Amino acid sequence: MSDTPLTGHGILVTRPADQAPGLVARIEALGGTAIVFPCLTIAAPTDTQALARVIGGLRGYDLIVFVSPTSVERAWPFIRERHGDWPRGYNLAAVGQGTARMLTSFGAQRVHVPEGSADSEHLLALDAFQQVAGKRILIVRGEGGRELLAETLRERGATVDYAEAYRRTRPQVDPMPLLDLWRNGGIEAVTVTSREILANLFELLGEAGRELIETTPMFIHHAGIAEEARAYGVRTVVQTPTGEAGLVSAVRDWFNDRHG
Repeated sequence: MSDTPLTGHGILVTRPADQAPGLVARIEALGGTAIVFPCLTIAAPTDTQALARVIGGLRGYDLIVFVSPTSVERAWPFIRERHGDWPRGYNLAAVGQGTARMLTSFGAQRVHVPEGSADSEHLLALDAFQQVAGKRILIVRGEGGRELLAETLRERGATVDYAEAYRRTRPQVDPMPLLDLWRNGGIEAVTVTSREILANLFELLGEAGRELIETTPMFIHHAGIAEEARAYGVRTVVQTPTGEAGLVSAVRDWFNDRHG
């Protein structure tokens, strides 16, 4: 196997601009050309005062769940300002390994995190989430999103609150340069890491880009998002292992083994 199996291949990176460098570096390390086209922007929450109030009462919760690395990064300044010993003494959980690593980087010593897929279903299967009747649980997330985690915990008898630390918006960009590059063969694979990114990609490119998206292999690390991509009409959807490494390894294998 070549050390640069992605040489000559253009890979579309759709993550928010501040989250793209790691994925870009992995693609370029294998010789690929990473085309960065952010389909999501991370902004401050609509109500920062509400976030500050919830964070102020952090010690009243039995368990604090972070849904993404962004939720940790965006909430951390509020937490540190009000609780200087963060994260000592807190019972923490993370939806995925990337989120757990972010918590650890801020000093967390133990985090409840599923070993498999990074989703609510696998988190809810952990022992720490079985006997929660009477407990207060805080979910740190962006505005909106899936309700499965909170709904299930409430069904199990917990009191659940949200700390909404950021919001996701659709960027305002000119799609024409990307469309021209794509039509000329400059993009041979697409990476997608969230439902919002998937929806925004179709919205941003419109009808002019629909066929290009549908006929280009799309690499997605989550089964639910992969199924949604198929529902949009994407003909080749490759579900990858979790994390940036898993995503890029699947792209590498695609071109090296079958489609180079």
